[in-house]
Amino acid sequence: MNEPRTVPLRPRDRLYAAVTLVLAVLLLPAAFVRRPGRARELACHWALQMRFPAEDLTGLTEGARAAFTAARAEALWRHGQLIGLTSGYRDPHVQQRMFDEEVRRSGSPASARMLVLPPAESGHVKGIALDVRPHEGARWLEEHGARYDLYRIYDNEWWHFEHRPDSGGTPPRRRPHPGVGHVTESGDQSAPEPAEWH
Repeated sequence: MNEPRTVPLRPRDRLYAAVTLVLAVLLLPAAFVRRPGRARELACHWALQMRFPAEDLTGLTEGARAAFTAARAEALWRHGQLIGLTSGYRDPHVQQRMFDEEVRRSGSPASARMLVLPPAESGHVKGIALDVRPHEGARWLEEHGARYDLYRIYDNEWWHFEHRPDSGGTPPRRRPHPGVGHVTESGDQSAPEPAEWH
């Protein structure tokens, strides 16, 4: 089901993680001067910006951004684990284009919804969805993300997490793929709740 594979870290990946951690340590004094109460997060952010220069956290809700920043700071400082963002907030027009392209590729809206949702249902458009990398970072987030209200949502997308502060610490029910709606107590499939979609 597209689970992240359990493979040993390649030497290159270990090197990236070690260099990023050393860089964060070196940046810590400057971060402390700039933001004493959040120096570790800031130093981590700076170091990860150098490792993942193309990532963009703008457009995420304030809560999703804060949760992701805190989670990946803990991952780096406590476990030496890197977590990068490949996709966060998406403009509705970008999401619509992605959905339309998937409809053309797969042949139908129903099959497209297994991978991409239309803008009105997408957590990316709402600024609560985070597609992360590498596999090891996603595994770390799956194991520890609940402390930050970050949850993996779909079986077929190991990389996709959403910020769900309203969950009360209980992981939302994971679905096979984005196109699957909720099942009611009677067993009927109901309309999806927008806050829970990709």
